[in-house]
Amino acid sequence: MPSLTDYQKQIDDFLENENYDPKYWSPTEITTNLVEELGEIARLINRLHGPKTPKAGDTDAELEHELGDLLFAVATLANSLDMNLDNAIIYAINKAQTRDLDRFPRKTD
Repeated sequence: MPSLTDYQKQIDDFLENENYDPKYWSPTEITTNLVEELGEIARLINRLHGPKTPKAGDTDAELEHELGDLLFAVATLANSLDMNLDNAIIYAINKAQTRDLDRFPRKTD
């Protein structure tokens, strides 16, 4: 199974081969794109699992595609800032397993 670093490299190679100038948008532009993608996810969640009436074409498959767009944008931000997403997710998991361990109620059997 590919790592996040593998996906980051695949995205970097794609952008390099396409000769985009600049190769990456500025961090501010990428962050704006992240917010846009998150908004599209929120719209779909609200229609598929919330009070809004779904529109034609609103499906869980479309939601999955939007999540992919969000991940692509996260990877481009990490690449533009020379950051490793494998390190980032390991940090987040460790934080959840230690600092946040007792923050939320647990199921009782």
